[in-house]
Amino acid sequence: MVSSSIAPNKEVYQQFSLSVVVIGSGGAGSITTGNLLLEACARAGCFGIMTRSVGPQIRGGEAAAMLRLSADPVTCISDRYDILLAMDWNNVDRFAGEIPLDADSIIIADPGAGEIPEIITASNAGVVKLPIGDLAKEVKKGRPNMIALGILAEMMDLPRDAVTVAVAKQLGGKGEQVLQSSLAAIDTGRNACSGLARRPAPHNNSNGSEHWIISGNEALGLGAVRGGIRFVAAYPITPATDVLEWMASGLARVGGTLVQAEDELASINMIIGAAYGGVPSLTATSGPGLSLMIEGLGLAVGSEIPIVVVDVMRVGPSTGIATKPEQSDLNIAVYGFHGDAPHVVLAPTSINDCLFTAQWGVYLAEAMQVPALILSDQYLGQAHEIISPPATVSYRAQREIALQPDAGFRRYAVTESGISPMSIPGTPGGEYTADGLEHSPKGTPSTSSEDHAVQMEKRARKVTGFDYGDHWADVEGEGDIAVITWGSTTGAVREALKRLRHEGIENIKIISIRLLLPVQSEQFSAAMEGVNNVLIVEQSHSAQFHHYLRAHYDLPARVEVLHRAGPLV
Repeated sequence: MVSSSIAPNKEVYQQFSLSVVVIGSGGAGSITTGNLLLEACARAGCFGIMTRSVGPQIRGGEAAAMLRLSADPVTCISDRYDILLAMDWNNVDRFAGEIPLDADSIIIADPGAGEIPEIITASNAGVVKLPIGDLAKEVKKGRPNMIALGILAEMMDLPRDAVTVAVAKQLGGKGEQVLQSSLAAIDTGRNACSGLARRPAPHNNSNGSEHWIISGNEALGLGAVRGGIRFVAAYPITPATDVLEWMASGLARVGGTLVQAEDELASINMIIGAAYGGVPSLTATSGPGLSLMIEGLGLAVGSEIPIVVVDVMRVGPSTGIATKPEQSDLNIAVYGFHGDAPHVVLAPTSINDCLFTAQWGVYLAEAMQVPALILSDQYLGQAHEIISPPATVSYRAQREIALQPDAGFRRYAVTESGISPMSIPGTPGGEYTADGLEHSPKGTPSTSSEDHAVQMEKRARKVTGFDYGDHWADVEGEGDIAVITWGSTTGAVREALKRLRHEGIENIKIISIRLLLPVQSEQFSAAMEGVNNVLIVEQSHSAQFHHYLRAHYDLPARVEVLHRAGPLV
């Protein structure tokens, strides 16, 4: 049986990746340093991923940029770090558990920032002291985080032109003086550590300028636009706000519109109205906002109006930890609607997959005239990944439109597929009532038990009878052991199995479920053929995913569950 205590060979792991973390208090510039470092690495031919650890404060709290770099695509951060650079030690205890170090790690610290905390030195990592703050003072308007960038660039053997282009791209808009002082500070940092041992960043011979750097939230926005979304209404909420910020300009470029609503209740009702009018529509929120949208989602189910709701999950309940990830909105997304309310629930399996899943979600919502919920989380949403440009897929919003209805138009006609023709408001002969009441096939409100039974069956049939193809899950590998997971934990599972394969353990497959609702019993059974042992991996305290699987799928007798709450990823 697979055990959670498996410890793959660290030497094999270190051969293929380099992990770096930059820490400091909020405002010190550690996140900016991380972003610039990721950009420079992309231009040097690296793949990689960067996530961040920040507190709920707008400024002054803790901040860490955590990167993992490789010559091949990576989908999760590391379980240890090769280099830790600290600009200060303020509040480091709040995220020390997220940056595991060991005796092979290097700590770069400014002696002017005080003694290294015991929680860090307990790792027995090597220590290099460099006067980062004093070096910044040697440069006109120099900043310590640019000194830090130069130190890391030198240690990682990053080409100067890759760093220069990255800095010019991100800071060039701040003026020539800022750009030149930044470049001078980077050179000063490089020179200060010229004698230190190198930890080169793994790279390949690909053209780094062709790589994309994209976050999951940006990918969700791009996928939604590619899928046909042209109206967004939403209320800002961490960690979903980035979706809206990207779409504010992204929609404008394709003639779409974004409206900041006064709250989540308004936003769900706005997109229902826009979709009723024929415009594919979306809102993005997090757990607390989703709770407020449940009644509106029920209205969309009953009136058969297609909408897309993105939930970028965070630690709950209530405000919880708004800046950390957790997969604990699964139950509300699958079961939280009042009444029997057939709908679609999807979950991207990686940052790259956020693009496809969003585009597919728009297609499914429009094709079946249902709400489609997309469950991302803070880790996927706000991490940035270096990827190859994703392929363009053909899914595009397409609903069953009644172009020439007549006086006998039946908006909710009972069809074999369960999908009925939908008219655009103002179409002569296409008038109908769309509200939350049960109705007859014409849309007239009805209290008839027969109408209710017929319409319930019709609404259920259209989602259970739809052909979802192979996209219901990512099934990878072969063997009699299956690791079943979903969402952002997929990346860690893939990494673990990659390490095991390097050790010669091949008899394990991954099943990462993308389509959580409706359940796909036949496809799941086929994927599980020959499997005798199962490990379920998820990020929730109450093992919501495990209970979901138990409720809907047949599992073998030997099942182990690895589950824990956020905020660690």
